[in-house]
Amino acid sequence: MDKAKQKRLARRRRHTRVRKRVSGTAAQPRLCVFRSLKHIYAQVIDDTSACTLVAASSLDAEVRANVADKDKIAQAALVGEALARRALDAGIEQVVFDRGGYKYHGRVKSLAEAAREGGLKF
Repeated sequence: MDKAKQKRLARRRRHTRVRKRVSGTAAQPRLCVFRSLKHIYAQVIDDTSACTLVAASSLDAEVRANVADKDKIAQAALVGEALARRALDAGIEQVVFDRGGYKYHGRVKSLAEAAREGGLKF
């Protein structure tokens, strides 16, 4: 097994451990983060009805217009701001943060802090 596959499997195991404890409800949905090498994605999910309520990513037109010359941490902050704005428009103020098996630093931390500054509570 190559090193990249081992890293992917280790992240999935960590994410499974986190998901045992973290679950989103209608009152307090789950903010889930996924990061690839180039982009970052975030969703607010209601696990009881298994539907995505709000989503944002660095590929969205609204965010993409502002990310041209920024590094990935700054892009993640823009995604967090956009997600918080959309969640508040949808009437969501309180969420549970799911870091997706990633360490809470760098892009994941930047997205979370920007979402908090945007008005989300978690």
